[in-house]
Amino acid sequence: MAGLAPMDRSWQRTGLCRGNHSYLFFPPSTVERKEERERREHKAKAICNVCPVKSECLEFALEIREPYGIWGALTETERRQVLARRAANV
Repeated sequence: MAGLAPMDRSWQRTGLCRGNHSYLFFPPSTVERKEERERREHKAKAICNVCPVKSECLEFALEIREPYGIWGALTETERRQVLARRAANV
């Protein structure tokens, strides 16, 4: 059986989510109120929307079925919806 080709992750080095902003992209380990979550997600999505690797990021998250965080400007729920639409169109 042939092994799977490793995914190219070189795009991750240029993601704007790296560094000081990384905390915005994942929920905190403590309880987060709805308003706080919405504010955090809005800030994260604003960064994603100007990121040069937004589409690569989103496709990676969809491919690996990433269950947490903001990837390619979409939340976990939004990514599940994209996958469901894609499956329906197959």
